[in-house]
Amino acid sequence: MPIVFVLLWSTGFIGAKFGLPYAEPFTFLFIRFICTLLLLLPLVMVMRVPWPTSPALWGHIAVTGCLVHGTYLGGVFYGIYLGMPAGLASLLVGLQPLLTAACAGPLLGETLTKRQWIGLVLGLVGISLVLGSKLDPTESLFDGFGLGALASVTAALLGISIGTLYQKRFCTHMPLLPGTAIQYMAAALLLGSGALVFETRQVSWTPTFILTLGWLVLILSITAILLLMALIKKGEASRVASLFYLVPPVTALQAWWLFNERLPWLGLLGMAIAIIGVVLVVKTAQNNAKAS
Repeated sequence: MPIVFVLLWSTGFIGAKFGLPYAEPFTFLFIRFICTLLLLLPLVMVMRVPWPTSPALWGHIAVTGCLVHGTYLGGVFYGIYLGMPAGLASLLVGLQPLLTAACAGPLLGETLTKRQWIGLVLGLVGISLVLGSKLDPTESLFDGFGLGALASVTAALLGISIGTLYQKRFCTHMPLLPGTAIQYMAAALLLGSGALVFETRQVSWTPTFILTLGWLVLILSITAILLLMALIKKGEASRVASLFYLVPPVTALQAWWLFNERLPWLGLLGMAIAIIGVVLVVKTAQNNAKAS
């Protein structure tokens, strides 16, 4: 399950690269969420999965949706739309495992060992090498975008980090399919409002955009998100968050395959270091769980 999740989740930046030329970010994501709901709601009805009966749980699930889907995806897409390179956006969002691990202790009572902290740091070093090897050393990292793009991606980092912790703390009894549908309703309302206020809502319905939208709806918004919710429900928040360290290296491999982007030896070394870091975090957590 974790391997499949990483492979699917890593296509999100590729989808953004394909789709953003044809629609503004909030409009793009609003359409994506509505299409997802059109598929997800009938599935809930056919499977006859009960909806949450507690209004408080509905509220907690909606907050998680606004954080994990609305703030995270909206921030990343808007940052890229404002000119931030996708690689730099991925690197900044890749700080999530460290932020989540640092907050998991006081908020959720999870304890990280020294080996796990070493693994988290190795992961950060690894993705820095992967993405740093692709940056042009003759240009400033912040050429082509301003503080708005930086603030958007920072909001995305905070959204996915806080959302992961919030889900683990308040939504452990969330029914998977109805809960995910509630999350998308809340995220669609949030980003639809953003599109209404800040964007023209014009879309170029080209074949490329339609195919990209279909992939993001079926593979990312349904399959990958359900895997993420299941992983959060089963595992420690910090251990699940460590999987995101593998997303930038896998995305770099996909970009090399799809767009023939060069992948230097430094990038390959970074991938290896990131994988070692994830293994340290996950294996140590598994060993601790067995020992207890």
